Amino acid sequence: MIFPLNTSSARTRRVIAVFPMVLLSLWGCAVGPDYKQPDMKTPGQYEEIGAATRPTTRGTSQRAIQPDYIGWWKTLNDPKLNGLIDRAVQNNPDVLAAEARIREARGNRGIQTSGLFPDVSAQGGYAHTRESQNLPGLSAFTGSNGGAFPGIESDLWQAGFDMSWEVDVFGGTRRAVEAAKYNVQAAEWDRRDVLVSLLAEVAVNYIELRGVQRELDIAQGNLQSQQQTLDLTRRKAEGGLIPYLDVAQQEAQVATTASAIPTLEAQIRQTIHHLGILLGQDPGSLTDELSAVAPIPVGPASVPPGLPGDLLRRRPDVRRAERQLAAATAQVGVATADLYPKFSITGALGVESQTLKQLFDYGSRDYSIVPGVTWDIFNAGKVKSNIDVQTARQAEALQAYRKAVLQSMSDVEDALIAYNREQVRLQSVQAAVDANQRAVDLSMELFQKGSIDFLSVLDAQRSLYTAQDALAQSEQQISADLVALYKALGGGWE
Repeated sequence: MIFPLNTSSARTRRVIAVFPMVLLSLWGCAVGPDYKQPDMKTPGQYEEIGAATRPTTRGTSQRAIQPDYIGWWKTLNDPKLNGLIDRAVQNNPDVLAAEARIREARGNRGIQTSGLFPDVSAQGGYAHTRESQNLPGLSAFTGSNGGAFPGIESDLWQAGFDMSWEVDVFGGTRRAVEAAKYNVQAAEWDRRDVLVSLLAEVAVNYIELRGVQRELDIAQGNLQSQQQTLDLTRRKAEGGLIPYLDVAQQEAQVATTASAIPTLEAQIRQTIHHLGILLGQDPGSLTDELSAVAPIPVGPASVPPGLPGDLLRRRPDVRRAERQLAAATAQVGVATADLYPKFSITGALGVESQTLKQLFDYGSRDYSIVPGVTWDIFNAGKVKSNIDVQTARQAEALQAYRKAVLQSMSDVEDALIAYNREQVRLQSVQAAVDANQRAVDLSMELFQKGSIDFLSVLDAQRSLYTAQDALAQSEQQISADLVALYKALGGGWE
């Protein structure tokens, strides 16, 4: 059954006038530009794409594998590194701060969303009053003595609700909610970017630690070998077979090699301390755990990098910049909404009575509904200037997004070049080590036979030590370049 409305009553007309504003707030168009992700042009392939599939001779790592971008560090096959990364993700201060920023952004989104709904508050009270007998009342007009209602006492009981609502007719609040939503997404991608950087830094420091430990092992091995040669040289000099000049030269060689050891030991301790900080622990907390020498982690010889366009969805810093652009676009709409009038509804619903018993009787009710409108007609261009500010910030965010995309492609290209060229260099360094080792063995044999002087032995030893040290550094650099490549590809954020 349909009941006709009495449109002649003032109350009904006020209520009917509210409905269009409510409907506009729910289904009206929001002013300002609608966000559309920019169409970023990317190359069809990387310039250094051949570097990703070029075969190498790195032991068991010669076959190319399909990379696990999310858990890339597992391809290094080092359980100790896996454990360090797990602990870093849980305790690193930068990650925890990024998670706090996500909670902050979500809270701000809740604040903005609340503006779409009425603000309702409850109130209640009780008042007891008594009229004084010694104040002028009706006697001032009638000429009689005493107050208007001398000695009268009364009670007043109240309860009810107050409501205020700024109706979002032109979508300013909806644009603010939209911007807050995009900021939450940007904060989530920011955390992933922090993770990408953290995991890469942990891996690089761990690789550096193992590399320096390898250099220290080489230095100590050479020192031992040179000390044995020194002992042999002394015996020959004491027997009159060689001059004492050869002894002095060998002593200088031993001292030079020994001088490098303290520096390497200091570098090892410092790297362990840095790893401790990355894990959110005391600097010395990992000393016992990581002091034992272990091999340099070795990953796959090649990594298919995919297409440059993949970076738009995989790189967290690119995704963060894109979400920040979306939020800046929504803020233009927030500023634009200030050009238009603002509609509001205020009201109250409650009960009043002089006795608590009658407070909730039907006749004790009272209510009001007050639609209103405000329009900032003149503000000396403040609104227009704010729109210009937000539009400029949108343009700035667009350029930041473009720069992030270009930088991501440059990072991958540089990492591919470094990874490929270092593998080529490794082959040459390995050949140099093999050749220098043969030269040392041959020079020692000829020296003991008296066929050559001791200077040839010293030269061979110095060249071997230099080549061995370069080999350890190259192996370390290859693994570090692999980490840089995975970081450039945007892996490691889950």
